[in-house]
Amino acid sequence: MTQRILVLGASGYIGQHLVTALSARGHQVRAAARSIERLQKQNLPGVTCHTIDLNWPQTLALLLEGVNTLYYLVHSMGEGGDFIAHERQVAMNVRDLLLEHPVKQIIFLSSLQAPAHEQSDHLRARQVTADTLRSAGIPLTELRAGIIVGAGSAAFEVMRDMVYNLPVLTPPRWVRSRTTPIALENLLHYLVELLEHPASEHRVLEAAGPEVLSYQQQFEHFMRVSGRRRPLIPIPFPTRWISVWFLNVITSVPPTTAKALIQGLKHDLLADDRELRTLIPQTLITFDDAVRNTLKEEEKLVNSSDWGYDAQAFARWRPEYGYYPKQAGYTVKTSASLSALWQVVNQIGGKERYFFGNILWQTRGMMDLLVGHKLAKGRPAAPWLQTGDTVDSWKVIIVEPEKQLALLFGMKAPGLGRLCFTLKDKGDHRELDVRAWWHPHGMPGLFYWLLMIPAHLFIFRGMARRIAVLAEQNSEKE
Repeated sequence: MTQRILVLGASGYIGQHLVTALSARGHQVRAAARSIERLQKQNLPGVTCHTIDLNWPQTLALLLEGVNTLYYLVHSMGEGGDFIAHERQVAMNVRDLLLEHPVKQIIFLSSLQAPAHEQSDHLRARQVTADTLRSAGIPLTELRAGIIVGAGSAAFEVMRDMVYNLPVLTPPRWVRSRTTPIALENLLHYLVELLEHPASEHRVLEAAGPEVLSYQQQFEHFMRVSGRRRPLIPIPFPTRWISVWFLNVITSVPPTTAKALIQGLKHDLLADDRELRTLIPQTLITFDDAVRNTLKEEEKLVNSSDWGYDAQAFARWRPEYGYYPKQAGYTVKTSASLSALWQVVNQIGGKERYFFGNILWQTRGMMDLLVGHKLAKGRPAAPWLQTGDTVDSWKVIIVEPEKQLALLFGMKAPGLGRLCFTLKDKGDHRELDVRAWWHPHGMPGLFYWLLMIPAHLFIFRGMARRIAVLAEQNSEKE
C-alpha cells in the first residue's frame, strides 16, 4: 500500500537511490537533506524535496506530520573531528522531535558491528545512533550492512581508486579481514521491501551478499573483472599509519570519509542474514557481477544535471576518472540583489576577465601553450551567457538565471572539471559560492589538484569577494 515516507539524509549515496526506488513504487516521499538541489532537478513523481539542517531541526516537526515510515540515513562520517559526538547530537535532536511527533516505524541503515573492544569510531558512532533512536519508543528496524558494491559507495570507490591509481598495491594487514559485501541493488530491495514487513518492536537485521570474501580477495576479484592487474603485497603496517595526505594522493573519496572507513576494516565483519532472507527472499548478486554492473554504471556518471547533460562533457569522460570530485571554492555573504549578482557573474571573460588574479589565469593559459595546446579567446558580445557559449577555453553548460552558472573546463589537465557560480537568497542577505569541481584522472590528476590547491584557495576567495563588491555597487545605482 502507498505510504507517506520521510527520508532523512536523502542527498547521500544511498538516499538518492532509495528516494528514486520509493518513487517508482508510488509512495509519497518527503526527501530531506542539507543539499537537495540534485534531487529537485530529477522531478521524481510523488517526491517533495526539503532543505533541513538537523543541527537546527526546527522545520522537522512539519515534515513528520502524517508520516508512516521514517528512513534515517544521516551519516556525518565525512565531517571530520568528533563525529561520534556529532552523530549522537543529531540523533538526539531527531529523537526529541519524534517524542512529540511520532511515526509508525523507523528504518535505520547501520553498519555491521565488531566486538565492543575492537570497534572503530565509525562503528561506534553507528551504534550510538541506533541506541539514541531506539529511545524514542518507536519500533526501530536497524538494518546492518558491510561493504556495499555500487557506484558511489565510499568503500568501493577507495578500492577502485587504489587499483586504478597505484602501480603496486601495498595495503596494510587489514586486507586479510573478511566481510560479506552486498550489491547496491540487493540492499535497496531490502530497504524498500521492509515497508511491507513493519516492525512491532525493535529489531536488528543483517544484510549480506552471497559470498564471504577477505579484502584481499575483493581486490583480486576487482582486478580480474576490470582487467587492471596490479601486484598485491600486504605490509604489516597498522591502519593508523594511513594519513589523510596519503589518501588525498591515492583516492578521490573525501579523505576524512576514506580514513574512517579504513580504520574500521581491521576485523572480520560477517553478517548473519538468515532472518532477513527468510523475511524478504531475493536472488543475491555475486561480487563479480556487482563490480561489473557498477563499472558499467559509472560510465554514465557525467550524463547528469551536475554537468547540464552536456554531450561534450560526456564524450570527454573516461572510466578511470575519480567518481568523487575534488572541490575548492569560497562562499561570500552580500547585500547585493540576486539580479545584480547575476549580471556581474555573466560578465566573466569580459572587461573584468576573471574578476581576480587575472595574471594567474594568464599563467595557467601559458602552460597550455607550452604543451602545444592553443586556447580559444573571447566571449559572446551579448550581456547574458547562454548554454553552449564559449568563454575563452570554457564552455557554458548550465544557465539557471539568478541561481547557477556552470562552465566546463577546457584547458589541458589529467581529469575533467567545471567551475560553478551558485547564488542563493537567504532573506536578509544573499550568498554567492564560487567553486571548482575536479574529477581526477588517476594519480597524475590527484597530484595536479594538490599542486593547484594554493592557487585555488587564493583565487576563488578573491573572485567571490570581487563579484560581490561589483554587484553591491550596481545595486546602489539601481
